[in-house]
Amino acid sequence: MPTNEILNFGMPWEAEFGYVQARKVGEFIFVSGQLSHDQHGNMVAPAPLDEQGVVRDFANMEAQISQSYANLGRVLDHFGISPLNVVEEVLYVLDMNAAFAAAGPVRKRFYATDRPQVASTLLVTPRLAFPSQLVEIKFVVRA
Repeated sequence: MPTNEILNFGMPWEAEFGYVQARKVGEFIFVSGQLSHDQHGNMVAPAPLDEQGVVRDFANMEAQISQSYANLGRVLDHFGISPLNVVEEVLYVLDMNAAFAAAGPVRKRFYATDRPQVASTLLVTPRLAFPSQLVEIKFVVRA
């Protein structure tokens, strides 16, 4: 029977939605979509919203991507592994142009190389979980 380990950060939405931050099964760790929250559940660099709750601009995309990768770093630290273990990532974003401009530099810093050896997909979605959220990133990691 493969090893099965669960990780949660204690965020309120884990119980509300009913999910875990990561699940390790055997050699693989499946990491739920990481967003730009701090350790207390506060959104880091929330996007400004108009009167109808629609995002006004995407200037905080890089800051949100950076925090999302920082949260992945917390997951990796928990399992005692490094970014070199990330096999695949999928970035869900509200704006392709802003994400494409911001993601490259952030990814290169996180993976500490100009050419990360990670299968990566960048997808535009009309909405994410929180109104001021611009990005969510899910990962598959090999321990």
